[in-house]
Amino acid sequence: MIMKNFVTPLLLTFLSFGLSAQTVPAQPKLVVGVVVDQMSYEFLYRYTDQYSDNGFKRLLKEGFSCENTHYSYIPTYTGPGHASIYTGSVPGVNGVVSNDWYDETTKQFVYVTQDNSVTAVGAAAGNQQSPKNMLTTTVTDMLQLSNQQASKVVGIALKDRGAILPAGHTADAAYWYDGSANAWVTSSYYMNALPAWVQSFNNEKQAESMMNKNWNMMLPLSSYKSATADSVSWETVYIGEASPSFPHYMTYNGNSENIKSTPFGNTLTANFAKAAIANEELGKDAITDFLCVSFSSTDYVGHAYGPHSIETMDTYLRLDRDLADLINYLDTQVGKGNYLMFLTADHGVSPTPQYMQHLKIPAGTTTEAIMTSNMTTILREQLGEGEWIKAYTNQQIYLNDSLLQAKKISKKEIYNILYEPLMKLDGVSYVLLVDELDGATLNSKIKELVINGIYPKRCGDIQILYEPYWFEAYRPTGTTHGSHFSYDTHVPLVFYGWKMKPGALFRDTYVTDIAPTIAALLKISEPNGCVGTIIPEVVK
Repeated sequence: MIMKNFVTPLLLTFLSFGLSAQTVPAQPKLVVGVVVDQMSYEFLYRYTDQYSDNGFKRLLKEGFSCENTHYSYIPTYTGPGHASIYTGSVPGVNGVVSNDWYDETTKQFVYVTQDNSVTAVGAAAGNQQSPKNMLTTTVTDMLQLSNQQASKVVGIALKDRGAILPAGHTADAAYWYDGSANAWVTSSYYMNALPAWVQSFNNEKQAESMMNKNWNMMLPLSSYKSATADSVSWETVYIGEASPSFPHYMTYNGNSENIKSTPFGNTLTANFAKAAIANEELGKDAITDFLCVSFSSTDYVGHAYGPHSIETMDTYLRLDRDLADLINYLDTQVGKGNYLMFLTADHGVSPTPQYMQHLKIPAGTTTEAIMTSNMTTILREQLGEGEWIKAYTNQQIYLNDSLLQAKKISKKEIYNILYEPLMKLDGVSYVLLVDELDGATLNSKIKELVINGIYPKRCGDIQILYEPYWFEAYRPTGTTHGSHFSYDTHVPLVFYGWKMKPGALFRDTYVTDIAPTIAALLKISEPNGCVGTIIPEVVK
């Protein structure tokens, strides 16, 4: 009896040590980066009563949440957001200044992942995409460089830029969804033919099956008290419908592109991510792999219906279940404690201006066309006929350098002509000459965001900023993002899984801190353009 009482605790200690050594590897077997497109910070909590226990709630309960994480630049768009998360950098360094920009050399607009030197794989045309326009490395690149590309790195998103930029320059694959081809596709930058497992997944025609069902509310209408009424005037009518009300009819007509504008686009993404984990055997050996997953449908839905709509709430409730399913799958396939996950967003979102006006909160919209017309008229009245402005996009004016040189007119003179008339327009708060940002009279924090967003070779000469809840709209309903205000810059950041202890941090952190923090956890070099800092509370 004495011997038994002595041996049992010793044996239990040994078994406990052995179990711990097996379940908590020295390095995570897999890192899963989750980006929710257009997820403002408050979405972590707004629908808590309706969230399941195993999705967002599980991440917050068992993970470490940085509650005051912001973007440190403008414009807050999808391309720059994904680049910033994974490079630990800002547009002024990594060159990803927007989703597209005007190129002074070619006199054409360039899409962020456009690469005419590659060809489509899995689709008949288009999809000539790669990460070549991103000038710096990503944390995924650094992982590959640390072990002679022994890791597997895969990027997945409905949007091409949401898959390509996170996966980096050295990725094994990046896949995005082409609704016209009804397939997950890629480009010759990565491979010359789709793997058999991707072809098999495409042959399942999951999107077609999902679109042959109506989009109904997941819960009874009485459960959507955190949303505005169904079918209000500031919501966009879904394609082919008479009004923006439930149920939404998603008839499949040979093209599944519209699935992106429903929550089922996120489900399709999660299903494809699980297929990638299984077929690429991610996290199956001691060498750390990296899976980058971006859920894009929240952005499509948010743009159309606004962040306070039933549609947006329903999309988040369904995403919560998709996340729970993905986490459970990772627990089974990779092992709980064997993988490290982080969840964040590429930007937030503005409340719908019409809704704000309904609440008697100052808000409004203009358009690029109206702004361009106003500026062109002003300059021609002052200087005569001529193409004084080559392009206006991303709230930036690209001046015609050749014409200015021929007429011996400086950019400062153009700025002086435009300043007062533009400042008199409703909604305009600042008109800034990019060459003189350091001396501009505006809040220092806002100034830093503007400066961080400027890469001179790709940006314009004059920057316009708007008042809160004002923006340039591309349709009369719905909403957008891109500003320096907190509703666009404040996003969630939760670390979960491998060696993470539950907790929360309320001091300032930045999206640029994610990449160096992941690099520190993996004990690899940070990306070459990184300007963020390690979050010590996460790596301790």
